[in-house]
Amino acid sequence: MLELGGARLVLTHDMLVEGVHFLASDPPGDVAWKLVAVNLSDLAAKGARPVGALLGYSLGESDWDSAFARGLREVLEAFGVPLLGGDTVLMPEGRAFGLTAIGEAQERVPSRSGAESGDGLWVTGTIGDAMLGHALLAEGRHGPASLIAAYRRPQPRLSEGAALAPVVHAMMDVSDGLLLDALRMAEASGCSVDVDSASLPFSADFDAAGGDRRAALAWGDDYELLFAAPPGFEPPVPATQVGRFGPPGEPLLRLDGAPVPPSERLGWEHR
Repeated sequence: MLELGGARLVLTHDMLVEGVHFLASDPPGDVAWKLVAVNLSDLAAKGARPVGALLGYSLGESDWDSAFARGLREVLEAFGVPLLGGDTVLMPEGRAFGLTAIGEAQERVPSRSGAESGDGLWVTGTIGDAMLGHALLAEGRHGPASLIAAYRRPQPRLSEGAALAPVVHAMMDVSDGLLLDALRMAEASGCSVDVDSASLPFSADFDAAGGDRRAALAWGDDYELLFAAPPGFEPPVPATQVGRFGPPGEPLLRLDGAPVPPSERLGWEHR
């Protein structure tokens, strides 16, 4: 957070890279949506209100660029975010984009380091839909539109973040996998955490399409809010308690009471 001239600003920057964060076959307008949405999700995790964005854009084929620009306008208007500027560069091959989102913070800005032993671990919405949507697209299969939309057009939980920020102990968004992000919150807070797989929220479309619940815990791209709150907490927004924080010690992460092996993949690791 940056305090400037009496304003409390939250700044975040995320990139999307073709073949890593989106498929080459994804419509340009959807890529623009996702680029903005994943950055706004970071603001949501701080309870911040978006006030502007700066874009770094790799120029390529003109029709693709025009479609991206139309999608960018759509998503910025949808969330009331002005484009303040940025830069363009011509790339010989491939596509990569960066966006800096600027938000205005409330009086209290939750971090990922405030969880306490005894707190519940909560998550908004459902998880796994984006994982399944990606799999359907990558394999050329058809499936429920909701799963495709979850992957291509995630919805940042801005109103939920604003409601939760004043009352939770810690908060972050689920971008790299629920297990990995829960571990990160526990590490930052000096706690351990036990995730209860039976409590995890999955959509009806996810289950109907045969989604792998265990795999969804380590896939990411959910962009839901993960937060810590004290016992007896009544969330002001729809959310599900999916675990509990405990005292520090090894192991830091348990799943259904059992230690998660260090060799097991927990989510997306940025190298």
